[in-house]
Amino acid sequence: MTSATLTIDPAFAVAPVNRRTFGTFVEHMGRCVYTGIYEPGHATADEDGFRKDVLELTRELGASVVRYPGGNFVSGYRWEDGVGPREGRPRRLDLAWHSVETNEFGLDEFIRWCAKAGVEPMMALNLGTRGVQEALDLQEYANHAGGTALSDLREQHGASPYGIKLWCLGNEMDGPWQVGHKTPTEYGRLAAETARAMRMIDKDLQLVACGSSSSAMPLFGTWERDVLRETYDFVDYISCHAYYGNDDGDTASFLASAVNMDRFIEAVVATADHVGAELKSSKKISISFDEWNVWYGDRSRRTDGPGDQWEVAPRRIEDEYNVTDAVVVGNLLISLLRHSDRVGVACLAQLANVIAPIMTEPGGSAWRQPTFHPFAITSRLAAGQVLRVQTDAPTVSTTKYGEIPAVDAIATYDEGRLSVFAVNRSTDGPIEVSIDVSRSGVTTIQEALIVHDADPLATNSATHPDRVIAQPLDSAQLVDGKLTITLPAISWTALSLSTD
Repeated sequence: MTSATLTIDPAFAVAPVNRRTFGTFVEHMGRCVYTGIYEPGHATADEDGFRKDVLELTRELGASVVRYPGGNFVSGYRWEDGVGPREGRPRRLDLAWHSVETNEFGLDEFIRWCAKAGVEPMMALNLGTRGVQEALDLQEYANHAGGTALSDLREQHGASPYGIKLWCLGNEMDGPWQVGHKTPTEYGRLAAETARAMRMIDKDLQLVACGSSSSAMPLFGTWERDVLRETYDFVDYISCHAYYGNDDGDTASFLASAVNMDRFIEAVVATADHVGAELKSSKKISISFDEWNVWYGDRSRRTDGPGDQWEVAPRRIEDEYNVTDAVVVGNLLISLLRHSDRVGVACLAQLANVIAPIMTEPGGSAWRQPTFHPFAITSRLAAGQVLRVQTDAPTVSTTKYGEIPAVDAIATYDEGRLSVFAVNRSTDGPIEVSIDVSRSGVTTIQEALIVHDADPLATNSATHPDRVIAQPLDSAQLVDGKLTITLPAISWTALSLSTD
């Protein structure tokens, strides 16, 4: 058996754990909303039509913030369609996903759902087909206390101010698939004008400018530079989006996807800091990694709809995740935590049915996909300060990223509680890991959990919802400040230790 050593010291602090790292995403796409989080006729539906089984799973997932309503959908969305009495709401064509949008669920319902789920809303603005005035109208409706036309309209709809603080200035505006696609200068000017105007109402808003829709885009880097040259003084974040899959059967590279995420984040940070230096600004732009996940199949962002047939909530990219996917998701969370000094928001895309940790059937059950478990456990255990982990591990050869460490890890420390998250990215066999935790003073293992299966392609389903779960890691031992664990090939592990 090969071996690895990790060294953890509370002095190696990166930054505080940011709860917004554990965000997710609800888009009007496929069945994420309709028969996902919202299904009035369902046996578990509450008085608002929200599926209580999905609400319970959302709370268990530990989601902190939810981005809404898109995604590509937002670039053609009229927010006014989703407020007020449902019987008066129009049906619209959604060009992004070749669907019919009924608007039965809109802003008013989303805010009520957020309150029940215990999450913070993150609102995306349409800067594709709309602009400054429409953004200001939405801000007034959502946040203003009263005494104006739109704030009074919200009160007539029975709602107090929504207090939304976190706003996305459009979505993936570099993408030619986007309704209202723009050049970086066109988008940057519009985003800056919108941000400047919104801050005239509330200077404390937190605003996200669109970065490249992936690091593979032709303008990646130059897009961020040009957009930030226009928006630097008016925004707090620039977005990153990334999806990873194993469509080509290169499992070694797929398991190393976090290497790409690390490089992506570091490249955008370098670009942002370069623009800051150009502008002689002491301000630092943070990263909103507000779309990330494993995603198979169609990567073109085009609809997979059937020709000219327009449907309400058709099934779209309902990926069935396996153990290997869960390990990759767990490793991507390690990457996000590792960059907590600059990543201020992150959203797993999406929450229900559409490339999601939670699956449902219309009128039927809801269940956890394997990817649910590393997210929920990391969200629950990560607290305090993120700690850099010094790693000495054997390497794995990959086609896409060269030689990479087989073991990747991150830790957090909070008032005598140490949490460690680690992956074995090798397909060859187990690795015995020795972890020096003596400087943290911990003496007791509170929890040791692992996501692993003899079949790395094992999945969950409505009939077998617990085929893949987090199991106790029996190999964990803590003696005299040395923690020893055995990590099987293709596995994700979480440990919680304390000084008690």
